[in-house]
Amino acid sequence: MYKISVEDSFAAAHFLRDYQGKCANVHGHNWKIVVKVTTEKLDDAGIAFDFHDLKTVVKNATKLLDHKNLNELDYFSYQNPTSENIARLLYTKIQEQLPEYIKMSEIEVIESDGCIITYSEERYENK
Repeated sequence: MYKISVEDSFAAAHFLRDYQGKCANVHGHNWKIVVKVTTEKLDDAGIAFDFHDLKTVVKNATKLLDHKNLNELDYFSYQNPTSENIARLLYTKIQEQLPEYIKMSEIEVIESDGCIITYSEERYENK
């Protein structure tokens, strides 16, 4: 299995509804993301998935959020634009653009230094 990772970033404003604290006020972040995809096969050149192509896919997703007030986007009209919900949105938007043989593994959304959320569609089994 090959796991390919690329990083990207975007800047956006947001506020959290029904939240008691500073984040209830409009503020902004320079989010960073790390996208990880997997595949089992290589092309004829020995490449799992071209980094440039993956960066293009990721940029297509992040441009939906870049330099926006996230609360004004339809997707966040019924849910808070938390890092968790941003991660799920980007995961979905990126997966939709990938060829069938490339699968999203996970996405990390870094809201600020040391504050990271990781989203995948893996199920956690509490044993």
